[in-house]
Order: sequence, then C-alpha cells, then structure tokens
Amino acid sequence: MTRSGVQEEPGPGLPDGGPQAPDGTDGPPEGRRRPSAGRGRRALRWSATTLAVLILGTAGAGYLYYEHLNGNLEKGERSSGDSKAHRTEPNAAGQTPLNILLIGSDSRASAKNVALGGGRDTRGNPPLGDVQMLIHLAADRESAAVVSIPRDTRVDIPACTDPKTGDGYPATNDIINTSLARGGPGCTLATWENLTGVYIDHWMTIDFAGVVSMADAIGGVEVCVNQNVWDRPLPGVPGGSGLKMKAGSEKVEGERALQWLRTRHAWGSDLLRARAQHMYMNSMIRTLRDQNVFTDTGRLMDLAEAATSSLTVSEEIGTVKKLYDLGMQLKTVPPDRITMTTLPTVEDPQNSNHLLAAGTDAERVWTMLRDDVAFDDKGGKSGKDGKDTASGKDEKDKASAAPDAEIGVLVRNATRSATLGPVGGRAKAVAQSLVTRGFTRAAPDTSPALAEERTVVRYPAADSQGDARRVAESLGIPASSVRQSADVSGVTVVIGADWREGTAYPEQAPPAAGDLPDDADALNGAETGTCMDVYKPYRW
Repeated sequence: MTRSGVQEEPGPGLPDGGPQAPDGTDGPPEGRRRPSAGRGRRALRWSATTLAVLILGTAGAGYLYYEHLNGNLEKGERSSGDSKAHRTEPNAAGQTPLNILLIGSDSRASAKNVALGGGRDTRGNPPLGDVQMLIHLAADRESAAVVSIPRDTRVDIPACTDPKTGDGYPATNDIINTSLARGGPGCTLATWENLTGVYIDHWMTIDFAGVVSMADAIGGVEVCVNQNVWDRPLPGVPGGSGLKMKAGSEKVEGERALQWLRTRHAWGSDLLRARAQHMYMNSMIRTLRDQNVFTDTGRLMDLAEAATSSLTVSEEIGTVKKLYDLGMQLKTVPPDRITMTTLPTVEDPQNSNHLLAAGTDAERVWTMLRDDVAFDDKGGKSGKDGKDTASGKDEKDKASAAPDAEIGVLVRNATRSATLGPVGGRAKAVAQSLVTRGFTRAAPDTSPALAEERTVVRYPAADSQGDARRVAESLGIPASSVRQSADVSGVTVVIGADWREGTAYPEQAPPAAGDLPDDADALNGAETGTCMDVYKPYRW
C-alpha cells in the first residue's frame, strides 16, 4: 500500500547484498546480480542531503526562542571507536580545516519512521548508516568539498563501544553502513577517520521522518530528469520509491522530495543515486541562498524548529549557538566553490554486490582532504605557507631524537590493499635497509601482512615523537605520515600499499587543485540545468 504517494515496500538491505534500492529492495540494474529475496528486511532508504539545510540555511535561528531550540537537539559522543586520526595543526595564518560527517540513519524507532518507510517487522533492529557524506571546509574558508561513500562499500571497522549501552564491539571488516549499529555515530566517525586519515571534527545524523520534516520546511527544491520517470515495481523487481514525473524540471517538497532522494532503480545504480542526491543538495543550497528567509521570522522559526527537532549532533556542537557559528562559517563558501563527489570504488572480488575503495584513486581523494587541496581548480592548497600542513611544524620545532643506533624500530608489512595481495618480504627488506642506515635496532614484524593504503610511522607517546620523525626522515616518509597511536609500544614503520617495492619511500607528487580522479563524479555546486537520465525500464 502507499502513503501520500510513497511506496511502502518490504525489501530490506542485505548485509551481503548488492547496492540496494533506496527502498531496500534489490532489483539490479543491467549487469548486476539480484540477491535472493529472503535475506531480511531493511526498507527505510533515504538521503541525508537535507542536513545541509541546517548548516547553510538556518544560521540565524540561533537567537529565536533559544532555550526551546536547544531542548530539541539530541547529542552524543563524538567518537566511540578506536581512531588513529589526530587534529590538524593550524597553518601559518592560524587556520584549520573543518570536517563534518553527515549520517543518514534508517532507524525505525518511531511509528512515523515505520509509516514512511515500512519495515514494521524490523522496527527494533539496530539502525544502519545508509547515507554517509563528509563535508570538508577548507582552512581558508574559500571552498568546500563533499565526499559520499556508497553504503555497500566494505571497510575495516575499528573496535567500538556504544556510549548509551556500554556494549563493546570488536574490530571487523564489513560494509560501512553497519558501523552505526556497532557503537552509534561515533563508531561511524572512527571508521571514516581510520579509512581516510582525516580528523573529523563533528557528526550529525538525521532519520527518515526528519528528512520529510526538513524537506517541508524548505518549501521546495527544483530537480530535473531527461525522460519521464516512474520508479515502480516491475516483474521480478519489487519495490520502488513511487517517484513519477515528466521530463524536465520540477519543484519537489515533503514526501515527494523524499521520493527523489530514495530513488535508485530508475537511475540504474547506487552510485547514480548518489549523483541525484548531490544534484538535490546543490539545488537546495542555491534555493536557500535565493530565499529571503532571514527577514521572514515565521519561515525562519519553522526552519529552525524542523532542523533542531530532526537532528542528533556530536556533543561539542550541541547548542544552537554553536550550530549558528558553524553555519556562519559554511555560508561564506559560494556555490561555485562547492564540489560534490563520490568515493571512487571497484567491485569487491569477495562479493560482486559489494564495493571496495578504488586504491590509488580513492587515496588521491583522501590525500587532497588531508592536505587541504581544493577539489576545484579555482584554488590551491589552503595552507598557503607551503609547509606540511598535516604536521603544522617547522624543522626547528621537531622533538629531539635519540642517536640512530639507540632507536628501536619495528617494521610491519601492510602492503595488502583492497585490490592487491601483500608483497612478501617487505618488512624484512625495509628493516635491513634501516640497519644499514645506522638504525641497528630495527627488526621486521613477523605477524601476517596487514592492509594500509598509505605508509605511516607510528609512535606510542610524546617522548618518542622525535625518534619517529628521525626514522621517517631517513626513509623519505613525509612528516604528515608520522602519527601517535595507542596501538604500538615503540616506533613502528607500517609499510602501506603505496610502497610495494624499494627501500626508499617513493616521492609522492602532491595533487594539484582540481586533480580529482575521473570516477569521483565531481559536480559543481553552481551547475544548473543538469538532469538525471532514466534507466529505460522505468520510463513512461
């Protein structure tokens, strides 16, 4: 049955299922295998793009019935997982980037969520983070980037503890949307930090009903299709969002906007669904900028009420005033300096319905975020002083090191990647090289090969920082790859997939502004007139 035009269908996502329909069903596009029908229910599929409304549209609401709005906000622990990322040091101008993780929860903890998305028989199940986007605001506040990770991307999820229940979850390797159920948003944040090496300042989550509330408050966003579209059940392919519109542009709001954000079958893949969500987000940002909401008290109050009632945020931004300050920073970025992207991925060789980060291309995206390089070609590195912004230190500021012969070094082989197996003997070769360089206490780790995309040097405490930097310098490893970690007991060189041969770390050419991989599917925030192509079976 339907509710206000939204299809209420049974099909849940599958822990090992393919890129799923926004409604949870699994009808494949061409060339994709359709999983079996009996793998559990996960019907609630939607998009977190409307979170941008809070950030970019409701900044002035902080001073309207302040305490009431503060009471609307739910808060949680920033990180509940074992994370190895560290806060970026300020550049010469005292500026630091700002990273915010937006998470869309498929929680069915309320009757409204169940009514909107179905799945009554799975109402008590732990929520899944089916939409995840990282917003990166450059240190100079002149540009912003957004990176989405498809929900069926398999990643390493660290050990996490649920701050509400105290339940602990061991580290695992699974699709990224399951991280939310293993310790809440703080576990998803830790998963992203370990995957990217990027310190994430805050998270925000919104549920299905919240998306509808925010879409209503906006008052309509223009979207566009190149052909008539009807995302409906077809023979052998159940489900569908119910979206039906004619070719051209149309303003959608409320549950009709939700249909757009949930549609997957009609676009043909989960990756193309992300593109449709990015189009919606860009259009929404432009809409809010064009509206005179800050002089319309009634509209502003409605928008602020919807935003604060819909969101759960990390505790350090858990007041309207702090969200106001955050919004004012993000509002300074013009649409033509906002770039929406999707993480480059490849098919998972273990399961054709899952994805993996695409090695070199994915690492280039993460490097640009870590080094604060603009995603467009209108700007360069935000740290204009030319120093290593990840370390934020001059050579004279480095901690002192012991003599080379007195520094104990453990070398680990982590050359296994998402697409390539480990290179045998790497730890032994690099350890021997260190011995010949004067680090006579260097030794290889004999444990099985790990997987790290990027080579790092880890150290356990501040008093060994100088030793770690000295080891990195001798091997040619950049200072930005020297990090403190509770996982090691001494200076440890972790040889990543980016260093598969040789005994000197290969010089890495820094990415230039706008040097994104082609498969990042970049979309500029100022682009207008872009429309979605409709997969042929869903045209009418």
